[in-house]
Amino acid sequence: MIKNYFKIAWRNLKLHKSYAAINIVGLSLGIACSILIFVLISYHLSFDTFHKNQDRVYRITTEWHKETIDYSGAVPAPVGKVVKSEFTFAEKTARVIDYDGMLISLPGEKDPKKFMEESGVVFAEPEFFDILDFPLLKGDKAQVLKNPNSAIITQKLAKKYFGKQEAIGKTIRLNNSTNFIITGILKNIPPNTDRRQEIYLSYQNIKERAAYLASDSSWGGVYSGCQLFTLLKPGVSAAQVNNELKSIVKKYYKGRDLAIWNFKLQPLSDIHFNIKLGGYADKKYLWALFFIGFFLIITACVNFINLATAQALNRSKEIGIRKVLGSLRSQLFWQFIAETALITLFAVLLAYGFAELALPYLNGLFETEISLRIFSSWQLPAFIFIISLLVIFLSGSYPGLILARFQPVQALKSKLSQKHIGGFSLRRVLVVTQFAISQMLIIGTIVIASQLNYSKTSDLGFKKDAIVVVPVPSTDQTKMHTLANRFASLAGVETVSLCFRPPASSSNNTTGIKFDNRPEDEHWSVNTKTADDQYIKTFDLQLVAGRNLYPADTTREFVVNEIFAKKLNLSPQEIIGKTATINDKTAPIVGVVKDFYNYSFHSEIAPVCLVQDFTNFRNCALKINLKNTKATLAAVEKIWNETYHDYLYSYQFMDDSIAEFYEMDSIMLSLIQFFAGIAIFIGCLGLYGLVSFMAVRKTKEIGVRKVLGAGVQSILWMFGKEFSTLLFIAFTIAAPLAWWAMHKYLQDFEYRVPISAGIFFTAIACTFFIAFITVGYRSVKASLANPVNSLRTE
Repeated sequence: MIKNYFKIAWRNLKLHKSYAAINIVGLSLGIACSILIFVLISYHLSFDTFHKNQDRVYRITTEWHKETIDYSGAVPAPVGKVVKSEFTFAEKTARVIDYDGMLISLPGEKDPKKFMEESGVVFAEPEFFDILDFPLLKGDKAQVLKNPNSAIITQKLAKKYFGKQEAIGKTIRLNNSTNFIITGILKNIPPNTDRRQEIYLSYQNIKERAAYLASDSSWGGVYSGCQLFTLLKPGVSAAQVNNELKSIVKKYYKGRDLAIWNFKLQPLSDIHFNIKLGGYADKKYLWALFFIGFFLIITACVNFINLATAQALNRSKEIGIRKVLGSLRSQLFWQFIAETALITLFAVLLAYGFAELALPYLNGLFETEISLRIFSSWQLPAFIFIISLLVIFLSGSYPGLILARFQPVQALKSKLSQKHIGGFSLRRVLVVTQFAISQMLIIGTIVIASQLNYSKTSDLGFKKDAIVVVPVPSTDQTKMHTLANRFASLAGVETVSLCFRPPASSSNNTTGIKFDNRPEDEHWSVNTKTADDQYIKTFDLQLVAGRNLYPADTTREFVVNEIFAKKLNLSPQEIIGKTATINDKTAPIVGVVKDFYNYSFHSEIAPVCLVQDFTNFRNCALKINLKNTKATLAAVEKIWNETYHDYLYSYQFMDDSIAEFYEMDSIMLSLIQFFAGIAIFIGCLGLYGLVSFMAVRKTKEIGVRKVLGAGVQSILWMFGKEFSTLLFIAFTIAAPLAWWAMHKYLQDFEYRVPISAGIFFTAIACTFFIAFITVGYRSVKASLANPVNSLRTE
């Protein structure tokens, strides 16, 4: 019986090739998108789930309760020692301090090589590898990082540095200063972890890198790379530990700091998704992708149901004969389910091929290493099986029931009408559903694109175009000034500034402030930017009061922004000449610059203070003339290499670094554009199919109308008026839902575009244009048919 079902199903598909093709393509696109979304969501949900004791692993984080609450995934370095020595809730505790973009050289090799490791290095306590499971392939876990100047690296780096030679016992040099002996080899770091560093160094060497982090008294500052992981004892709850951590603040802080500082646990599973604590992506983006995938499957199934019910009348005699010959309703129902299963099978095979073709694009977008190896785990085959069953029964059940309930007498006499297959009412609902989903995605695309364009084209309060930033790898004062002077002498360079970072940066220093001999610190923090006297000119910051900094290598005076003055309830003119104590340095405020965006548009403009201190200069910013960019950049590289020949040269245009602020938003825009396009295409396939069936059913009606004098325009309107009404209804449903979703999305931006009426007008105009092209083509073809031939058909 089952074999017979599929044999007849195959014959029907061969007989109705266009019907089968439209359904297979529509379903395959929907399923392909759902497969891609599934593997992407699965990938992100798998982050750091491979650790044996993941449910007991936590990171201790910091909160500052001031005017607002600020968060950091790091802690002051002494917290680690205190947790180890004064508390009993932890089975293991380990401090790790990481630095990105570190230079590694091989001093013991015949051909000394240099490597810029963008993922950086980690100074780690040995217990770290008892907390997180990064397997050691060679070396003794208890001894590898116990001694100073010891290091462990991954298999990948061992091969990269030493080829086939044994890496154990070899020497690597960090930033041309400190040698480390390799005492262990780690298994390659899996892609689904936020701990991307491949070089671990003995924690005892941190004092050579940053003495203040090695100090047991550095309670006032938090470096974002200084993190503390702990493995709780079985039975110990996070709430219990959070309560105990309050005693650290009571013991080691005083005065107003008692109400400001807080330490709390963060579960390992939350690290990847907590944006406030430096996570990669909020889970709401995964939920958005989930619903997009769900909507695309619904759209594809709606297509199928629409086309199947539209075609049902064409199969009425077949069903009538089957019933007369004794077929039961259940047999007819399962016959149609078999047809649906066959279409779905072809669609799944095609979908898998589409997904494989699109996967490199997805990996490039997210910088991931996701694969579609179907037998590497059970999750993907299970998902494909479940989605196939869902599509079969969601798409096939209703048309199958419709066909099964045909009355044989009416079917054989061709007296069945639209009301016997649910009429147009069901198809109206399905078309409305389909285009409501498409219009929601179009509105989302327009809003996200508008916000990104606003972020990239708004006046940031400083110049970002034609600014090239190169690193200053050492604090040798003579070298850095020589470098700046040589850059300034180049014909293509207009101005040069030594600084810590540009005005807007993802790396920032914040600290407290004591103003004008007031008895207490202010209740807010200031963003300090270490810069020289050319900083304001290079970045085109606008002075609104006072003057620029005078040339100096140490802190002698401050320049602040308007928000800084506003926080003190003073005008820019009133604050000039007042003194402030920042980073334990007391100096007068000599200038006020117009507010500029020192973070992305996700955050509000903060109080800023420009400070001079050559020991914190890490970059050199050059404003260049873009008329001869290639020659200028070549000259800059030559001078830099001559000055810092022991290091590796790199540079970045500032507008590129600004774009990195909105990386996740750009990714979401690309995905929504892609999925909106797929949803619209699937919808258009369905529209084309419906109009085609309408044209066949109305062949004689069109012929009669043309004989009676109807023109092409009136025939087009006959087809178009039905769908125009449905598109307006779809828009009425989609608009408020899309507004709500985009309003939620824009709440993540402190500075955002309004959701204007123009966005909704553009969305419905796009939908009408696409629908008009789809419906119009088939309608024109039907209206141009010879009425004589139309009326001859029986």
